[in-house]
Amino acid sequence: MKLKNKLTVIIPCKNESLLIKRTLTLLNMQNFIHGTRVIIADSSTDDDLTVNTIKSLLLKNLKIEIIKGGLPAIARNNGAKLATTPYILFLDADVFVQSPYVFFDMITEMEENEYELSTVKFRTDDGKFNGIYAMFDIVQSIYKHFTPFAVGGFMLFNRMHFNILGGFNEEDKFAEDYHLSSKVLPAKFFVKNEIVYTSSRRFVNKGTFYMVKMLLKSWLNKDNEDFFKSDHNYWN
Repeated sequence: MKLKNKLTVIIPCKNESLLIKRTLTLLNMQNFIHGTRVIIADSSTDDDLTVNTIKSLLLKNLKIEIIKGGLPAIARNNGAKLATTPYILFLDADVFVQSPYVFFDMITEMEENEYELSTVKFRTDDGKFNGIYAMFDIVQSIYKHFTPFAVGGFMLFNRMHFNILGGFNEEDKFAEDYHLSSKVLPAKFFVKNEIVYTSSRRFVNKGTFYMVKMLLKSWLNKDNEDFFKSDHNYWN
């Protein structure tokens, strides 16, 4: 399988010069990735530091394009509109995929089982707050049979079904990932037993209590459209 015929990677990005180099370098090391399109939806305000960092990378296996970004829902949709492959992966700029087989294995599994959305498990690259992620894994393993929840940092979608769902709601300013993934039929969703790594900055910036509280509130408000239209001070 040549991933370039199957997969487009979409990365929303804002002022990520310190982290996106590692993210893209690891992508470049995925098996069968040669020629795969990576669309970076950038909304940086750092005087082109992030854009120039991306352009300076010599990544022979990736076809990188930089387009206009915005808030995550808008940025991801902007990238998805340009995709033509059967699958699209929404990846955050600070998510580090270390196993070189993840993409190949997940797409194979999605094709064989006709899954429409898949995700993975998360841990932090510095080892902090991993107890919270482990607890989330347990909750997710229970509730995925009722309400799928794919974290926006890694959402692998069947593109046709993504379009049927209408993509991310661009009015959403918070938890747009959960809002969309909750609309997928549980039987069409799976969580790969594979770990990817991310920075711990969300917990550092907002605090553990806030993050856990908003996770619970998102689930309780899954049918409340207005809940997701507020940013709940997440971006402050």
